[in-house]
Amino acid sequence: MSPVRFTTPFTRESTTDDVIAGVDLTGRRAVVTGAASGLGVETSRALAAAGAEVTLAVRNLEAGRRTAAEITAQTGNAAVHVASLELTDQASIDAFTAAWEGPLHILVNNAGIMALPERHLTPEGWELQFATNYLGHFALTLGLHGALAAAGNARIVSVSSSAQLVSPVVFDDIHFENREYNEWLAYGQSKTANVLLAVEATRRWAEDGITANSLMPGGIRTGLQRHQENNPETRSIFDAYPWKTLKQGSSTSVLLAASPLLEGIGGLYFEDNNEAEQTTDPGSQSGVHPHALDPEAAARLWDLGVEMITARRGGIA
Repeated sequence: MSPVRFTTPFTRESTTDDVIAGVDLTGRRAVVTGAASGLGVETSRALAAAGAEVTLAVRNLEAGRRTAAEITAQTGNAAVHVASLELTDQASIDAFTAAWEGPLHILVNNAGIMALPERHLTPEGWELQFATNYLGHFALTLGLHGALAAAGNARIVSVSSSAQLVSPVVFDDIHFENREYNEWLAYGQSKTANVLLAVEATRRWAEDGITANSLMPGGIRTGLQRHQENNPETRSIFDAYPWKTLKQGSSTSVLLAASPLLEGIGGLYFEDNNEAEQTTDPGSQSGVHPHALDPEAAARLWDLGVEMITARRGGIA
């Protein structure tokens, strides 16, 4: 974290339209994962409205095509494309990155799943939240490094959560093989990993003109909370939560992706459109835990991700 907390004129109430007002993204290309629903749709719409060429990286192509058509109708920008991407399938990630041609100026790692009530594993034996929220995005980011470097001034946006306060990355048991599965600890460590990705990507790639930041969007009513809304034990908590609108919740992602205020800024964690303060308060609902910004943990996680991906590919990096 910088010695002086990085702040902007924007607040919790600011919207995507506020943070991108006056910004011209003509000639810039963006990829947004999970762009067929929730935050991904609004993030993509705002970038397209500013003139960017936007690729919606989605699991459901039909939903993606509907979303692209809606964004084009709303913004008048016909350069909104759709591409298939399944973050738990290395072959899908490889196909996406292999098909990409030319520079990439903005990568928004937005897709995610939250607090699955039961432990699920990928065919590789990876815990599903870690595999989806972090490892898939890590592999995608690595695969697009050349395109990001070719842009000369590229940004990576890593969507995290206040759940990073709940758990560090437990390197000795990431996949809950030797401890009881807990959906919030699993979600928390995956979101801590999203922050660490931004820290290490900035350290490694700043010389390539690439910066990365992470963020907590705030609470927005989307399909992400479906497991909690259907649970009687958590339903009352969710009903009382101070929710943001979709435009407010997406604003920090758009700020980090497009605002000239962020020129050359990397390795930070934001909430409500400003850099968050560090906290170790176990009861805090805001701020960022030091374990999510730890440079040693960031480097270790990066190396582990490379090792896991390489093993999945049969030793071919």
